[in-house]
Amino acid sequence: MKTAEEILTSVNKFHINLGLKRMKLILAILDNPQRKYKVIHVAGTNGKGSTSKIINDILIERFKDEDKKIGLYTSPHLFSYNERIKINNENISRYVFDRLINDINNLALENNIDLTEFELLTAVAFYYFYIKKVDYVILETGLGGTYDATNVVDKILADIITTIDFDHTERLGDSINKIALQKAGIIKENSKVVISKDNLGFEVIEKVAKTKNAKIINPPSLKLEFENGVNWVYLDNKKIQFSLLGSHQAKNLALALAAIKNLDISIDEKTIENALKKVVWKFRLEYNFQKNLLIDCAHNPSGIKTLVEFVKENFKNSDKTFVFGCLKNKDYKTMLNILFEIKKASDKFYFVEFEHQNSLKFEDLEDDLKKDLIKVFDKKEIKDIINADKNLKIVCGSIYMLGEIFK
Repeated sequence: MKTAEEILTSVNKFHINLGLKRMKLILAILDNPQRKYKVIHVAGTNGKGSTSKIINDILIERFKDEDKKIGLYTSPHLFSYNERIKINNENISRYVFDRLINDINNLALENNIDLTEFELLTAVAFYYFYIKKVDYVILETGLGGTYDATNVVDKILADIITTIDFDHTERLGDSINKIALQKAGIIKENSKVVISKDNLGFEVIEKVAKTKNAKIINPPSLKLEFENGVNWVYLDNKKIQFSLLGSHQAKNLALALAAIKNLDISIDEKTIENALKKVVWKFRLEYNFQKNLLIDCAHNPSGIKTLVEFVKENFKNSDKTFVFGCLKNKDYKTMLNILFEIKKASDKFYFVEFEHQNSLKFEDLEDDLKKDLIKVFDKKEIKDIINADKNLKIVCGSIYMLGEIFK
């Protein structure tokens, strides 16, 4: 039996081929497991993972004394593929994951269905949630919405659309409206659509929702405060600890709470309060006070802007050491220029080449960018910098790079 990684990273799997035909074929053979549970579907450019995790943890807290199972499917992963598929915050075991990847891949090959990496992962997630008899699934799209492999579900409790911005423009379109239209593809007939009214592309989402008789739910604005390494949120004039950092999390939290309140599930304020203290979403503005280390998987201009705003608000006078790396298909020039805005002459800026096959290489950078960067490939050197440097260390960029550095 091959390992899941051997199959998923093979040349014939590791590519993107948008469309739903292959997913529908393989799921039909598996007796459509995606129809066996209730789904909350989440699309957007940024904030999908955080929003999904907040909902997931509130539902787990709500049903902790009952025999209910909450499934969570997200991407990408940090250290291992099996992190993407969880039930009640427990990863699918490596053995079961390898077994299901092999079995469903073989089934697809026997039926001449050429599944991509993400399609195979999604099929495994759907089937695993079915055989484990989950009750609710929080399902994050991989890319876009309309033709994303997750968009084969129909038993929807809520559709959530997080912040929309430019990303994957070569596949989703070169304008906000085109991208928003792709995200709106997850909206189902007579569903509930949770989206902030100030989201870019809102008018497009609203128009699609009306054509499908879907109800638009606009969450109220929330206020977050960061004090001594702790985030606080005001809910109904009560100050509650919220473990995820960054003012941008106000929107994600507002979306999650609006969705929760429209699920026809009784959830009291104390349950929500307990859950919000415990939400953990690795490497999303994660700050280690002892090491003065800030880690963030910001991998597009919008995410980098959010990171920069957080640093400006909370570390205005700090000396900084940057560690950055990203995939070559990202808008790295814009990202670096945004980071350079908060770089002082005395600050250091390391550029990381990591092992992912699509890692951006130093030699591919324009000369005007290279002059401000120190190239580094040795992960031990990076760890020495993180452990010894007294500056505020900002490690940001590709989630794959963070996975390699901190594994």
